[in-house]
Amino acid sequence: MQHLSFDLSEGADGVLTLEAMASTRASDPAAHAAVMAEVDTALAWARDAFGGPPGPVEDGHDWDHELLVQQESGGWVTVTLTFSASPAFAQAFQAQFGAPDD
Repeated sequence: MQHLSFDLSEGADGVLTLEAMASTRASDPAAHAAVMAEVDTALAWARDAFGGPPGPVEDGHDWDHELLVQQESGGWVTVTLTFSASPAFAQAFQAQFGAPDD
């Protein structure tokens, strides 16, 4: 991953969160496309590696996600990808994409 750098945190409920954010200029569609390609890669990996539909980790699923794409002031587009993850998902994610930033 060149555009998305994931941070790892753990909630009080034991659910892990992997979150990445990238901002690109709205006037640079190639940069935005590169960010979205990385989002697609991460989501495709999650579906392939952990199968089935995502769902709340608290309900026994290994992962869930939220994707936000926002037009910001000043001509920026911000993309935020957040995974809620079981320990098994977080460990496999790290093996696939490298260690998240703590």
